[in-house]
Amino acid sequence: MIDLNSTEILGAREAAEIWGKNKTYVRTSLKQSPHKWPKGSWRKFDDHQLVVTVAGMEAATGQPDPRKVEQNN
Repeated sequence: MIDLNSTEILGAREAAEIWGKNKTYVRTSLKQSPHKWPKGSWRKFDDHQLVVTVAGMEAATGQPDPRKVEQNN
């Protein structure tokens, strides 16, 4: 079963904010570089809500989750 309360699942804007990216980063990245996103690392609901995984953001940006980096410092 998928835990929708997991911190590994994020809204696109929330994910972009956490990684310090523009609020449209995820949509733009998916459109321009879909190969960077592992299969199953994102899903679009209707025309408005886009949900991504932390693993997807790490793959697309090449950067680890900043929240985990902060915890280790």
